[in-house]
Amino acid sequence: SVYIGVLISESDESVTIRTKSVGEITINKSNIAKMTQLNGDRLREDGYWHENPLSTRYLFAPSAHGLKKGAGYYQNTWIFLNNVNYGVTNNFSIGAGTVPVFLFGASYFPFWIMPKISIPVSGDQFHLSVGALIGGVIGEDSGGGGLLYGTGTLGDTDRNLTIGLGYAYGEGEISSTPVINLSGMIRTGRNFFLISENYFIRDSGIYGITSFGLRWAPENFSVDFALVRPLEELGTFIGVPWLGVTIPFGK
Repeated sequence: SVYIGVLISESDESVTIRTKSVGEITINKSNIAKMTQLNGDRLREDGYWHENPLSTRYLFAPSAHGLKKGAGYYQNTWIFLNNVNYGVTNNFSIGAGTVPVFLFGASYFPFWIMPKISIPVSGDQFHLSVGALIGGVIGEDSGGGGLLYGTGTLGDTDRNLTIGLGYAYGEGEISSTPVINLSGMIRTGRNFFLISENYFIRDSGIYGITSFGLRWAPENFSVDFALVRPLEELGTFIGVPWLGVTIPFGK
């Protein structure tokens, strides 16, 4: 059982709290597994809104919010796309990912490393970050490539908007045409978020990918459902489904 309320008194043997549902209740400490002081700003009519378990990432693109030291998560998309990220400090995290094609008999497999520096500029309302996606293929003679990026996120972990610029690189060269990322999320309830992640490239025209989805996020995991489609006119084509599962770990 979980009780949320105001601490009335505490002794060596028990604690007494006042809850909204049952009033005052006294509990023996021998029956208490854990007591945590909660942020009162997160109390809502439908209960306590826990911290967003995946505030540093949308479907795949990062926000400028950083992982806390000792916190991390494992993210899996459609079984094949795997990412792990870990907060080394409150401002620096490192991640890695792969597509395990070797499970199907391939003698090679792709991998990527994702360092990220996040800097709070104005409390919890504005963050800046810089990072990279450094990729390669083990088992093949490949020079590798990836993406260098910078992002700015306006808003807290429950409601925010991110604008990012990324430059692809490979074979010793960096692209002169940036990829623009525009992503956002809005918390609509205790366990639900609306998410949109979009990419734009300006060349002879404007090309890109757009998406819209829902995140179901209880306290200990999250599941993303979304539709992803290119900006080009494709008749009645609605989009490619996206399904991702994330499991936080650590602090």
